[in-house]
Amino acid sequence: MSQCCSQNRPARKLECPINKHEYVQVAVKTLLHHLKEPWNYSLKDHGYYFCNATDCDVAYFSADGLIINKSELRTPLAAKEECEERMICYCFGISLADAKANPAIKNFVIQQTKLGNCACETSNPSGRCCLKDFPS
Repeated sequence: MSQCCSQNRPARKLECPINKHEYVQVAVKTLLHHLKEPWNYSLKDHGYYFCNATDCDVAYFSADGLIINKSELRTPLAAKEECEERMICYCFGISLADAKANPAIKNFVIQQTKLGNCACETSNPSGRCCLKDFPS
């Protein structure tokens, strides 16, 4: 497996200040690749969390009170959408509709992941591997 999908790091969680649900920590590298203007933020190298709730405008938040709304991102957040055209694999541009129409696509992504050809930590706004998002 590629490094991005095989890391066994403990998941740190923090409550979203808006919807009060707990979410998993993401790397600052992830934010830098999705913010419209990353140079306008004083991001530290720790403590950011990804909110994937469809009914919440927050995309990322931090323990020190920073809130980044989805409108501040250059990447659409598929996790906050419920349509069939939402992206489920940012590394290879695969929508849920694509994966449903052609189940072999999942095997392609699995193979590319094993070869280390994915970049989930920076491509996916959640910073996580997309394989769990594919239909069974």
